[in-house]
Parts: sequence; C-alpha cells; structure tokens
Amino acid sequence: MTKENGKKLVIVESPAKAKTINKILGKDYKVTASVGHIIDLPKTRLGVDIDNGFEPEYTVIEGKNDVIRKLKSEAKGVSEILVATDPDREGEAIAYFIADSVRKVNSNIFRIEFNEITRPAVLKALDHPRSIDQHRVEAQQARRVMDRIVGYQVSPVLWQTIYKGLSAGRVQSVALRLICEREAEIDAFKPVEYWSITAELQTASQENFLARLVQIGKEKLDPNKFHIGSEGEAKRHYEQLQQETYRVTKIKRDKVTKRPGPPFITSTLQQDASRRFSMSTSRVMSTAQKLYEGIQLGDKGEVGLITYMRTDSTRISPEALDAVRTYIAESYGSEYLPPKPNIYKTKKSAQDAHEAIRPTYLNSEYEPKKLKKYLTPDQFKIYDLIWKRFVASQLKPAIADRLSIEITAGEYRFRASGEVITFRGYLLVYQPEAEEKKSDDEDDNLPENLPKQIAEGEILKLLELLMKQHFTKPPARYSESSLVKMMDNLGIGRPSTYAQIIATLFQRKYIEKLERALAPTELGKTVNALLVKHFPNIFNVQFTAEMENGLDKIEAHESSYRQAMDEFYIPFKETLDKVSGKIKEIKLSLQKDTGEACDVCGKPMVIKWGRNGQFLACSGFPECKNTRPLETPPPPEETDEKCPTCGSPMVIKRGRYGEFMACSRYPECKTTKPLSTGVSCPEDNCNGTLVQKQSRRGKIFFGCDQYPKCQFAMWNKPRATTCPKCNYSIMEEKTTRKDGFYLQCPKCKHREMVEELTG
Repeated sequence: MTKENGKKLVIVESPAKAKTINKILGKDYKVTASVGHIIDLPKTRLGVDIDNGFEPEYTVIEGKNDVIRKLKSEAKGVSEILVATDPDREGEAIAYFIADSVRKVNSNIFRIEFNEITRPAVLKALDHPRSIDQHRVEAQQARRVMDRIVGYQVSPVLWQTIYKGLSAGRVQSVALRLICEREAEIDAFKPVEYWSITAELQTASQENFLARLVQIGKEKLDPNKFHIGSEGEAKRHYEQLQQETYRVTKIKRDKVTKRPGPPFITSTLQQDASRRFSMSTSRVMSTAQKLYEGIQLGDKGEVGLITYMRTDSTRISPEALDAVRTYIAESYGSEYLPPKPNIYKTKKSAQDAHEAIRPTYLNSEYEPKKLKKYLTPDQFKIYDLIWKRFVASQLKPAIADRLSIEITAGEYRFRASGEVITFRGYLLVYQPEAEEKKSDDEDDNLPENLPKQIAEGEILKLLELLMKQHFTKPPARYSESSLVKMMDNLGIGRPSTYAQIIATLFQRKYIEKLERALAPTELGKTVNALLVKHFPNIFNVQFTAEMENGLDKIEAHESSYRQAMDEFYIPFKETLDKVSGKIKEIKLSLQKDTGEACDVCGKPMVIKWGRNGQFLACSGFPECKNTRPLETPPPPEETDEKCPTCGSPMVIKRGRYGEFMACSRYPECKTTKPLSTGVSCPEDNCNGTLVQKQSRRGKIFFGCDQYPKCQFAMWNKPRATTCPKCNYSIMEEKTTRKDGFYLQCPKCKHREMVEELTG
C-alpha cells in the first residue's frame, strides 16, 4: 500500500522527543506526539468491572479528543504507522491505545523501540518493527487496575474516619509504613553509654600514631555487646594501662582492590544524585527525562544525551562498550583500560532488554564541560554524574596498600589501620559518595599518620591515653536516597515509580523533611496506624513485593492478568469487608480524650482531625457543635536553606497570612523571606526562583524572587513539570469541583489530568 509517496508516520509521547527524532529521520517520515496518555480509567469513578474479570472501562482523557483526531488524520495519508513510545510497560500501554485509536483508518501499525535517541539506535529500531506486546500491556494494566482499586476502595475509609481528601495507595502506603516504623524505632531507642580509649604511641624511629582499644582479654569491644559502660570503669582501665608495656604483636600489609560500581540504573541514579546534590528524586527524574528527549546544542540542534532513564538493567550494548573503551584509551591512556570490558550482573527481576543509563555519545566532543553552556545547572549536574559513573564503570580498579598494626598491652589489645591509594584507577574519574557518615568507632588514623618504620616485637612508648564518652545512636531517619534503596532491596514498586511515590507522600502532607531526612507528620502517623491495624495483610512489604512479582510474571508469559488480579483482590476484599463494618468504631478510636469539659454543654472535649489538622471538639456532636483550635501551634518546619543574614537554618512558619520562611534564630535574627517553591522562573534569561507572595488584599500568589528585575507572577501554585504540548518549563496546579485536581500549562492552557489516588 503506497500513500503520500510512501511516507511513514512515527508517533511518540512528547513533542520534545518528536523534535529530536524528526531531525534524525528527515523528509520520508512524519513525526508527531500523543502528548502523553490519551486513554485511561475515568477520573470520577472506579472504572473497573470487578465482577466481569476486572474489565477496565477505559475513556478518552479530557482534552485528548483533538489529539486523537489529529493522529487519525495523519494516519490516513501514510504507508505505515510506527509507534515509538518509551521502551517500558507504560510506553507499551500507550502504544496499545494509540494503535487502537487509529486502527480503523490505517491498520498497518508496528511497534518500534529504542533505548537512546540517536541516529544508529533509531535506524536500527526501524529495521526491527514488531507487533505490540500484549503481555507487557496486561502487566501495566494490572498495575493500573490494582492501584485504582486500592485508591478508590481504601481511601474512602480514610475520608470517613479522618477527613475527606486523604488517599491510600498500594505502594505509597507501604512506603509510608517504612518511614513510620523507622520513626517508631527512633522514638523507642534508649541510648547506651560507652567509653573508648585511644593510645598515642611512639616508635623507636620517633614516629607518633594513634591506636584504639579493641579487645580486653577474650572479649572484643562492641557498643551493643561488651563495652566499657561508665567513666569509673574507664578510669580503672586507664590506670591499669598506664602500667603496661606496649608491644607490636602483628603487622599486616596487603593490597586492596577497589572495583568500580556498575553504570547507573534508575534507583542508583536517584540515590547518588539525591545524596550529592540534595535533589528530590522527582527533580532528578524530570531532569534526566529532558536529557533523554533532547537538548538544543547550538548548530547540532536537538540531541538526546543519555539513554532511557527508567531501567533496572546494568547491561551495556557492544557498540557503547567499544566507544567507551576507545575514549578511555585516548583520554586516560591504556594503563587505565582493563584487558576486557567490565561486565556487571543484573538482578533477576530486571527487564534486561533495556540498557543501563549512560551517555549516548562517548567522545571528547560531548564531554560535560564542553556542553555546560547549553545545559541548565541541574542538567549539567545529572549529565556530568552519568558520564563519570559510566566511564568509571569501564576503568581498571583502584589499588590501595592497607596497613594494620596490632599492639598488646597486658590483657589489652589495640589496633591502628589505614590505607593509601597506589593506583587511582576508576577513582581518577568518579569518587563514590559515602552513604553514611563515619562513626565514632572507626579508626582515627589517616593513612599518612601511620608509621613507615615499625616491626613486630617492637616496644612502643606510651605518650598519652585518651578517654572519650560516647552514646549509641538511634537508627537514622530515611533520606530520599536511602528510602529508594530500601524499596529497591525489598522489591516494593518499580524504580520508575519511586519519585512519584515520595512526591505523593509530601503532597498529602504525610511526611516532611527534617534536616534532609524524611519524617512522618502527625497526620502520616495517624493514617499509617489506621492502615496497618485494619489492613495488616495488604499494606505490608511481603504482599506488595509479591504483587510486583506477579506483574513480572505476566510480562514473562508465566501468569495472566486475571490470575494476578485474583491473587490480589481475594485477600484484599476479605479485609475491606471487615473494615467497612467498623467505620464508626475506627472513627471513635482516633479521638483523643483531653480531660477538659465542654464550656457549652459540659461533656468531654476530644481531639479530632479536620482538613486543617487537629482541633478540639465536643464529644456531644452533633447535638453540641462547640469546637476550638488546639492551643499549641505546629513546630516550624526545617529546610535546607541558610539564612542570608547569619547563616543559620531557615524554617517554615505559619502566620495569619499563610506560610513564610524565617530564621531559626528568631528573635536574635529577624530575617524573613517568601516561601520558595523550588521551581525555576520560566522567563528567558532569568535565574530566579518562584516564591510564595501575598497581595495587598491578602491573596496568595507566586512570583519571581528577582522582582522588580523580573516581574513574572501567577495565581496558581507552579510545578516543575514541562508542558508536553508546548515545552513550557512549568505547569500550574488547579482544582475544580467538576474535574478535580489537574495540571495546566500557563502558556498554551494544555491540561494534564493527574491521578491523585495513585500507587
């Protein structure tokens, strides 16, 4: 069939991606975008026929009829249609609905996929068209339907017992449980006192070094087991040690090989970028998305700089391996190039058709420092990190000389150890970021502080004994980075969903940030306690991980959509039926007695939940409607920002006109500033950030912090989401009674319906 001189239509999700691909393919192809999803479950009802095999009731997303009409119109005049949506389950589902929408006007439809938007990758995909993978589509459908059922059938329990507008999610609520359980561990933690003793010693060659006491008799020191538990006990050992002779009993020298880590997958990119740059996981992913879809590089036009960023595979294509090995030999020398490529294992559950996250072009022309002028600060940070991690993954290991010295003093044993790098290897390019801070129990020696001339049997001179008090520390709160790592290890959710899960917990005000760590709010604790108590078999790690495994089985042709849904829904429905009969009982259990009497009718006053938090209410409601606010205001919320006046942390406070930022040293420092949204100003050539402001009449709006130099302002809250239709750098949050919550582009007015009750 020949239409329009044999032209072919390529359909992708985003206009940015379409623009980059169009530059590659040229005049024989038309490239257009669906602007994201076009079909989904209805927003205002469940949309799943549970009794009919969990049949979804799909509808056209509001505002997408025009897109579908355009796709049909363009499909009429071409020889074939190539659907090139993202290479994952969600992309496969979008491809399915696109194909279904245009099939009546042109049935010559094929699916193509690529992991990077480069000429070789796109042309190779054109040579290998296939049909749409129905198993992959069903796996995505099962995820979507499970999430919809949980959201629409459990969330009303929260509405009826706490207040309307809250949400529960199949994965979201398990992530909240992890955060709350860690907080409970911290609250229950009782610190244990212990003392360390460090000896400053001198060798016969007059070299001084420190050694830490590690053993007394046959007992090794451990703060959680055997330890010096008081100052008095420490002093007794101190006095005894003053009398002992210090002899070197063992010297161990060995070479240590430090191997590079694998190239990034989604979860490890989120973890590393979050640790290094204090970036939220959602910000990391939105930045990576832009790097994947294409960046304007001067005369080169739109260029996709990284491979697809939603992947759990560490696989690297042979072509990429050849390119990076050539680059390493040319840039660092053959001494840094291993004899054969470094190959990394991918975990069993990974979708190994994907590649790891890597740069698309491995030559000096595309080095981060040479592209910096084309990139935003965030884009440069992420691109530079991906580049260095990938290059490092194919370098030789680093080599270190490690020295360990054991010293005996009577029944006491001391140890000093350290290491020095002798061959930098991959460390020449990439320095791993430490996951945890150094503990008090680690050796104090730097490698250069260890003696160079020392022998076994040598008698050392004691210069000084140092006693130090310590207390065991509670487990650390999760950061976004460590929460992602835990969820990945436990098999909860997919790496591609982690950023949205964390963002939803913040949006619902279930969690907050305290010194870069995630802590549950009182509301989050209340919601979690209710869900864990009444849905113990649903919102737990094992059940959620089993459901993820079930989705993998559908894609691998080892299970079916109906089987996976039955395994999920049967235990879920049993629990839901039990809870539905106890709504009044649950609601009463959430009310806290205050010991106060109502000043209107004399009945007890209780603490209840409302949309604006907790408040005091008469237990005689509805006969007595007496209420009043709780007298204790919520504590200021900490931020990562520093006071521009004195350098102290800034906190978020609430005043009569809403939230604002203030110095934590108030009243010594009275600096205040508008509340930052963290969203960059969309105006060209402006480096400002949008902040919350207030009009003369007290109405909240959002404006650039570079005012009056930049006068950009908007009424609705901005979000750092690129408009998929016109590529405007922000969208605004809107809510109407008819449509609920959605995002709208301030420039072209395009709407994106956002599923609130998700994951």
